[in-house]
Amino acid sequence: MEINRRDFLKATALTAGAVGIAQIPEIEANTQVSGEAGKWVASTCQGCTSWCSIQGYVVDGRLVKVRGNPNAKGNHGKICPRPHLAIQQVYDPDRVKTPLKRTNPKKGKGIDPQFVPISWDEAIDTIADRIMALIKSGESHKFALFRGRYTHMNEILYNTFPKLIGSPNNISHSSICAEAEKFGRYYTEAFWDYADFDLDNTRYILGWGTDPLASNRQVPHFINIWGKVRDQARIAIIDPRLSATAAKADHWLPIIPGEDSALAVAMAHVILASGAWNKSYVGDFTDGQNHFKPGELVPESIEVEGKIIPVEFKEKHTYGVVKWWNLELFDKTPEWAEPITGIPAKQIRQVALEFAAAGSRAISWVSPGACMQIRGSYASMAAHALNGLVGSCDSVGGILQGSSVPSGKTPDIKPYLSEEIASALKQKKIDQRGTPQFPALNKKTGGGVVTANVANAILDEKPYDLKMAIGYWNNFVFSINGTHLWEKAMEKLPFYAHIATHMAEMTMYADIVLPAKMHMFERYGFCKNKQNLHGYLTIHQPMVKPLGEAKTDETEIVFMIAQALAKKGYDAPLRYYQENFKDPETGKIPSTPEEFDLFAVKYFTKPIWDGSSNDKGDSINSWKELLEKGVWSTKRYSIGKKIDNFKTETKKFEFYSETLKKVLEEHVEKNKLSSIDEAIEASNNTARGERVFVPHYEPSVRYGDPKTYPLIFAEHRSRLNREGRSQNAPWYYEHKDVDPGDEIEKDVAKINPETAKQFGIKTGDRI
Repeated sequence: MEINRRDFLKATALTAGAVGIAQIPEIEANTQVSGEAGKWVASTCQGCTSWCSIQGYVVDGRLVKVRGNPNAKGNHGKICPRPHLAIQQVYDPDRVKTPLKRTNPKKGKGIDPQFVPISWDEAIDTIADRIMALIKSGESHKFALFRGRYTHMNEILYNTFPKLIGSPNNISHSSICAEAEKFGRYYTEAFWDYADFDLDNTRYILGWGTDPLASNRQVPHFINIWGKVRDQARIAIIDPRLSATAAKADHWLPIIPGEDSALAVAMAHVILASGAWNKSYVGDFTDGQNHFKPGELVPESIEVEGKIIPVEFKEKHTYGVVKWWNLELFDKTPEWAEPITGIPAKQIRQVALEFAAAGSRAISWVSPGACMQIRGSYASMAAHALNGLVGSCDSVGGILQGSSVPSGKTPDIKPYLSEEIASALKQKKIDQRGTPQFPALNKKTGGGVVTANVANAILDEKPYDLKMAIGYWNNFVFSINGTHLWEKAMEKLPFYAHIATHMAEMTMYADIVLPAKMHMFERYGFCKNKQNLHGYLTIHQPMVKPLGEAKTDETEIVFMIAQALAKKGYDAPLRYYQENFKDPETGKIPSTPEEFDLFAVKYFTKPIWDGSSNDKGDSINSWKELLEKGVWSTKRYSIGKKIDNFKTETKKFEFYSETLKKVLEEHVEKNKLSSIDEAIEASNNTARGERVFVPHYEPSVRYGDPKTYPLIFAEHRSRLNREGRSQNAPWYYEHKDVDPGDEIEKDVAKINPETAKQFGIKTGDRI
């Protein structure tokens, strides 16, 4: 294949240029600013999930540069390279400028949609007509909302809107992002969220696919504190690729992709067999002897001088360590793991003992790269369980749950639902979550999402035939494995509306395209996250005029659809939005999309700007002050309060997960299965019996004959990659070699030099 994605997107932009996308003249940037020539305005970068507070410098209505917000504590008022690229995104001549309508009824890969520009009225009316047709025919459940990235205003478009029109189908990208990572933390310490880390005091970082110098969360914080961490701590990075962080680490463990759970349980075996676990956190055998012996189960009793002595382990802040050993770890030696993982047994043992020696100041840092795959949930669980062995969960220098940030609660939708609409919400979800094949456990069975399976569901018309979808800030045709299935599914889907700043692969299957405001500089919104022991709320606000006719995806566009539906006889969404999102300061009811956009963000952020949260963190006492400061931060997290107060079934850190057992029992009952073993078999996992409830090794699932496909592809995220939306930024390609192995102005496949020699591949070869 001779054309790469960058050239493809250029080509599609040229095709659509004549229909209202690329009619933007070149501009001359002015970077010579000083004194009062311009103004710094606060907003939020969403180039990754750090969601850092930033400031943009605006001169004569034109954005010229960005910097970190000096009011931000989590990221030290600093930013990484990603926000700078956003300037080229907002002024990209290839942005979608006006609503577009498809005129070519045929859909497919490489087929020109023959888009033509239309008015907002026509675009919204077309969408509203489709929704009304579904409601009138009793098929409102055959609508779906596809969400990729989002702000915390997503409660409106993603959460409430589908329900208000009678659809249970709000489909997030979450299951291709971070759900397995969260699984490991939840089913050991009952915490379903991103973690925080006490990097100031840590003495060891064991990173599972973790590259915090370039990607994952807390990038600016880690870049800022890296020198201190490097001076005081040892660092081991487990990653098939020599990442930026691995290049600076004490150990690089180039694991065979997908085999992280084998490495994790082997390290746990070493820590227990050597007696190196944190006894003040985990506990110890009452006789002072170590009964964790390689290849042997811990006995219930032993004979000493002719007497039968019970073997007892008195646990302190954890639960089930002996069960974990007997069910899984007793024979999982480094020698067993070496051929599976590709990591020498000697190095496995060395890294495990170094990690344990740091005690509670060691962090086993799990990132999506190590677990976002088939059977990856147990890899996450096994890697995170190492934190329990050394006692670093909620400890100084360890891994923390972090501070939560207050915000307004989403108003109840139930009073606005008719019997018919409420009944439609009881229909099965299109992604088949909660079924035997797809448990999608997130605190409960079916609590998660199965994004990738939506394509299969559309093609198979199971559980029903999806007839309409709206997507925003997403590109599933490109971002999900098995793109050929999504291409076929989008061909089949009768109607699709895509809200986007730029044309993308998924846009080419749209019937209607709606231009979105760029999140950093053109819209209102807010995000919540944590870094550096501070939780924070950071605001989005418009600092420049939106390009062309762009509207805010999560507020303005959905309000326009609600207005159109009301005119056609269905006013529930409009009544809900107008009655619940009045201006908190004046009580004014929103009558325009712009008013709704402003009033809604004021509503959700009110607990911050009305002063009621001043005792929990920064002091902010007005909406104007929040806009000026741009960010509100909590006080520093108080370490240690979660110990013995985890929300697990036992209140302890669980090596044997009673929390997982309870959820799986509910899953079995819901699906009328005969046993948990039947449920585990249906979900394509290999464990059986009680081994299901402990962190354990699950063999990776491979596709393709290894003789035909001997190499394994593992993708990574560049430190310049703005969540996949940097392709049209020239600065991205001009500085692409900031990542190890990359080359300026090129897309390259990186291959381990030793592997390349085996296959006779040289730098510059096309493969």
